[in-house]
Parts: sequence; C-alpha cells; structure tokens
Amino acid sequence: MSLDFDSARLPNIHLKPEHNEWRAQLRRFFEREVIPFAAQWDEDGHIPDELWPKSAAVGILGLGFPEEFGGVSEGIDVWYGIILNEELARVAVGGVGATLMVHGIGLPPVINFASEEVKQMVAPPVLAGTKRISLAITEPGAGSDVAHLTTTARLDGDHYVVNGSKTYITGGMNANWFTTAVRTGGEGAGGVSTLLIPADTEGVSRTALDKKQGWWCSDTATIYFDNVRVPVGNLIGQENRGFSVIMNNFNAERLAMSAAMEAFSRVCLEDAVAWGRERKTFGKRLADHQVIRHKIADMKMRINATQAYLQLVCHEFHEGRESAGDIALLKVQCSQTMEFCAREAMQILGGLGYMRGSRVERIYREVRVNAIGGGSEEIMRDLAVRQFGL
Repeated sequence: MSLDFDSARLPNIHLKPEHNEWRAQLRRFFEREVIPFAAQWDEDGHIPDELWPKSAAVGILGLGFPEEFGGVSEGIDVWYGIILNEELARVAVGGVGATLMVHGIGLPPVINFASEEVKQMVAPPVLAGTKRISLAITEPGAGSDVAHLTTTARLDGDHYVVNGSKTYITGGMNANWFTTAVRTGGEGAGGVSTLLIPADTEGVSRTALDKKQGWWCSDTATIYFDNVRVPVGNLIGQENRGFSVIMNNFNAERLAMSAAMEAFSRVCLEDAVAWGRERKTFGKRLADHQVIRHKIADMKMRINATQAYLQLVCHEFHEGRESAGDIALLKVQCSQTMEFCAREAMQILGGLGYMRGSRVERIYREVRVNAIGGGSEEIMRDLAVRQFGL
C-alpha cells in the first residue's frame, strides 16, 4: 500500500456513500479550476473573482447554509464541511481556502441573529458568489481579547456612529460587508455589540496588508471607521449582547481549521514519502535510510492520533454534545501536528523543500497563521482548562 494523502486517512465509520461522492465532486472541481493555477495565484497575491461564482455553482459556498438563501442544508452534516476543508488543504495554498471561505465566519452571525431584512439583503448574493462578507473583530490593541476591543459605536438617532479600526481582516479588501464587533456599552464583554457595516459607507477606508509570511493570495486588510453612520437595523442580535454572537461562531471555525491542518499534515507526508522513494543517496533510496524511515513513522503516528481526536470531537459536535474545551485542544494538537510534519518533510526534501513552488515550502510558511488564527495555541490551552473547571 502506498502512503499518500488518501491512504494516510484513517477509516471513518461515520462517512456514507454520499460523503464520498461529495469528496469526488470537490476533487474534480479543484483539480480542474484551482490546483493548476493556485501556486501562481499565490505568487501574484490575488485570486480571480470568477472563482467565487464557480464555487457557488458546485455547492461549496452554500454548504450548510439555509436553502431559502441559496444554501444547501438538507442532509448536510459536520462531515461535509470536514471533507471540504480537507480537499481545500490538498490544494496546498492556504490563502485560497482562507479567503474563498471567509463567509463561513462572516455570514453565520447574520443568518443566526440579524433581522429578516438584513438576511435577505446579504445572504443570497454572498452564497451566489457575487458579493462578499468578512468578519471584523481583531484590533491593533486587542487580538484574541475580544472583551477589550475599543472600536466604539455611539447611538445617534436611528444610526450608530462608529469609530475605530480593525486589522488582520481576511477578505477585508474585497468585502462588501463587515460583520463587526463594536463597543456600545461599558467595559468588558457586557458592552460589546455586533454591527453589519457596508464597506461602501462614507468614512470606511482600508489598507492592504500584503507583507505576509504566508497566505500571499489571501486578501488581508486593516479597516478604518471614521464617524461611520450605520442604521440601527444593522444591529446583529441585541445591543450589548454581541459577545455571545461572536462566541457562537468560534467552535465551528476552529473545527474547520483543525480539519485543514490535519490535511496539510498529510500533504507533507505524501510529498516526503514520494521524495524518499525517488531520491538516491549513498547508493540507496533516501527512504531506505533508517533515520528517514523513522521520520516518516513519527509523522504518520502523529497524524493518526490527530485524526482520531478530530473524528471524536466532530462526532460529539454532530450529536450536539460539543465541548469548547476539547475543540480548543484539538486545534492545538492539529497545529502542532502540522508544524511537526512540515518541519520533517522539509528536512526530508532538503533543498527541494526550500524552493518556492514546493507544497511543503508553502505549508511550512503557513504554520504560524494557523497556530495563531482563530485563537492562538496559548489562548486555546487556557480556554480549555477554564472549560474543565480549573
């Protein structure tokens, strides 16, 4: 049996034929529309606009969203999303999935908490790929500490007046709307609200953040709000109850990131094994040297353990018994497995792995954004022990 991306995936008793059909459909789409071009998109720092409607047409953008807005929800469970994130990771250009799927964190607050009028305005065009939405929470002075954000929204008649800034916003340069955390009340989580801010509103400006270690094709921005007037009808949820709106999003985001990181690890394993079989050193295959064989064994061992944890946590999520603590620890394990496999694959590939254009080289550069984004490893550990009552 060869050791590659697919054969290194543990059996999953929860997957049905329709899940496998979904994977096959995605793989055909990505191999036709994305994989041949993704490395160049990364070098160019841009993903073509037509990828969004193309992705909508095959059900990618609408996956798991209500059908009344153009989504696909009937029969959709957590495993469909896991498979999507695995296949996106196989592209091995992390910025593609990060930007293409950013509505996965920007749109759910609208769907779950906004008025019907706002839902109808935003959701259909986003799911059709003709408009885009981003999540704007992180600030220059408050990263993971959402409760201490300082962007303010002051009520003035039938509008909120917003002042402040957000940074490291994925999809921020091309978004039509920002799902934005603002301070409408006093200090702490109890003074946070969530507003939908149209990007073309007077007083909104943005600056591209293009000096990044990885995710080069991902559109990342700092957003500035200067006396921006937002209708009160754009309040998502209740005033001063926005913290729960934001927190409602995090578990699904972290599961998606975890699935992607585990799959990135398998990409590294696949390329390391392929090179080990091809490369000859000191009169024999690289893969015949014991030290290399042990590296491969360690990679597979960690991938197995991570997959098993991922399957367990996803099953609990599917059954409605999700544990925020376990999801947090899963994200840490996945980022550490990705980091380990990227490092070991880089060692095995040697100079080849260091060259631009290598899947391993890109994944190696993208380790940190995965270990930090969606809640850093340090924050995740602390969240977990608090969830476990320590």
